[in-house]
Amino acid sequence: MTFFRLFKILTVFRAYQLNELLPKHRSSKWLRTLLFCMFWVRAKAKHQEIGERLQLALQELGPVWVKIGQMISTRRDILPKHIADALAKLQDQVNPIDGKIAKQIIESALEQPIDYYFADFDEKPIASASIAQVHKAILKRSQAEVVIKVLRPNILHVIQADISLMYWVAKQLTKRIESGEKLRAVEIVHDYEMTLLKELDLQKEAYNTARLRDNFINSDILYIPYVYQDLCRKNVMVEERIKGIPIADIDQLKQNNVDMKLLAERGVQAFFTQVFRDNFFHADMHPGNIFVDITEPQNPRYIGIDCAIVGILSADDQRYLAENFLAFFNRDYRKIAETYIASGWVPATTDVIALEMAMRNVCEPAFSKPLSEISFSQILLQLFQVARQFDMDIQPQLTLLEKTLFYIEGLGRQLYPELDLWQTAKPFLEKWYRDKYSAKKILQQAWESLPQWRVMLPQLPEKLNDYERISKQMNVQLQQINQELQRSKKRERNLYTAIALFCALCIIILIVH
Repeated sequence: MTFFRLFKILTVFRAYQLNELLPKHRSSKWLRTLLFCMFWVRAKAKHQEIGERLQLALQELGPVWVKIGQMISTRRDILPKHIADALAKLQDQVNPIDGKIAKQIIESALEQPIDYYFADFDEKPIASASIAQVHKAILKRSQAEVVIKVLRPNILHVIQADISLMYWVAKQLTKRIESGEKLRAVEIVHDYEMTLLKELDLQKEAYNTARLRDNFINSDILYIPYVYQDLCRKNVMVEERIKGIPIADIDQLKQNNVDMKLLAERGVQAFFTQVFRDNFFHADMHPGNIFVDITEPQNPRYIGIDCAIVGILSADDQRYLAENFLAFFNRDYRKIAETYIASGWVPATTDVIALEMAMRNVCEPAFSKPLSEISFSQILLQLFQVARQFDMDIQPQLTLLEKTLFYIEGLGRQLYPELDLWQTAKPFLEKWYRDKYSAKKILQQAWESLPQWRVMLPQLPEKLNDYERISKQMNVQLQQINQELQRSKKRERNLYTAIALFCALCIIILIVH
């Protein structure tokens, strides 16, 4: 299956003439040669631009590749405009399944005819993405406008084929590349697989949506639609129908006199609030999942949908990230280096001065530009790349956060090119860090833990005795092991002596005879 899928990918690559995207480097020579030899593959979309051909190729390859296209479509700072525009169409313009099939899936999941719960069900989808599509309807019991999200049939089989191929490639990288283990490629593929599988369970998405909604109830920054959880199943989800302007439709936002500067800043605020205040963040914030509520154009609010992929950090990673961001904002490179070491992202034996100088060499040239022109997410990526030169393992738990920051900054700069991430993010992080680690907060945590100490203190003498007894037992066992090692070494020496004497005796006998 893996090699068949690889052949399919190469066939699509050749059919859409994507070889011109390959870097002109000797490392890609073998791939160019292989594609050239596939002369029997007929060309498709010959008269279309390269961006449109790439979009069609990713769409033909399926959901895993569409997701990759969605992710890179936001990077307009590194992509030519025509390619970014073409890839943006992947957000919600994938070819839909037949509406009648979608209707059958809904009826099977809810075990009732469609008109039992819904009126005016529209068989024509209003959006169609890589894994699911969305139909509008009226909920009979409340006459509320809703949307019904339906998974594509047999989608799991397609995803598993691509994931199997990615595992194969990851294992090859690990085995064949020097220090390949540090890439943790297999672990990254595993995390990506778990991410995709989460999108195949709409009940989990319903839970994530409800939780994010609770976190932003009555917020001026972000609105999350209401989910009808009693009508949600693994392959069907029913939620409130939202009305807003797609975030990518910048012309329409401007025509409605939306405050673009405020909107861009609120995107950054929404990201940092989710990551640090709630430690539960929407990790798939590409343009197809974001709309803008323009009820008050001078007080615009984001609307977030498709909450299948969310991120959660450990308390330590959360703290170290905040310290890292603040040190970066303050151009404190020694602190950045110390944070990387303290967090365990690089080995404890790392030369902190050398790491500090490497971080400085990356960041200082960027600060020669106005703050509004500095790509914070790009520098963060470069810092990770520098750290990898100091034996930093790739941190899969930070992958979603890094990707989300790329999305947010990319969108913010599209809305308002002069977006100053420093002015928006730094005050938020400084306040969060003060509140989280202030003396008052520490005392409050100590006070809250008093009931636990009250239970543990009476057991402390017994625990100490157990610790002392176990320590003595371990010391005795270590002494026994050491004695046995000494005896083993002595036997080994005696054996070598005996072998030497035997060899000498044999030599003497040979000489005598």
